[in-house]
Amino acid sequence: MHHTKPARRALTALLATTLLAGGVLLGQTVTAEPAAAKSVTCNAAKLHAQARKERDRAAQLKRLHATTEARKAFARADALERQAKRCADADKYHKPPLWK
Repeated sequence: MHHTKPARRALTALLATTLLAGGVLLGQTVTAEPAAAKSVTCNAAKLHAQARKERDRAAQLKRLHATTEARKAFARADALERQAKRCADADKYHKPPLWK
């Protein structure tokens, strides 16, 4: 069984090279992304409406005794509310400078 040692070494070296190359590529994409990033706009009113709809759905599921699904729907509604709040805060506190 001496013939398996070179294959094992070659596969280990190939795996290490692949992981290193993947890390380099990942590092380049992460650093290159902010240069090409666009301004993101969001609609806080739409997010609030989606959250309200999800809360209504969760309440209906709760009335039907589907507690697990209701809990998930309430969690999604909370996430939408948090996202809407972050959106509103970003619009409120990150205005463009006056000299532009």
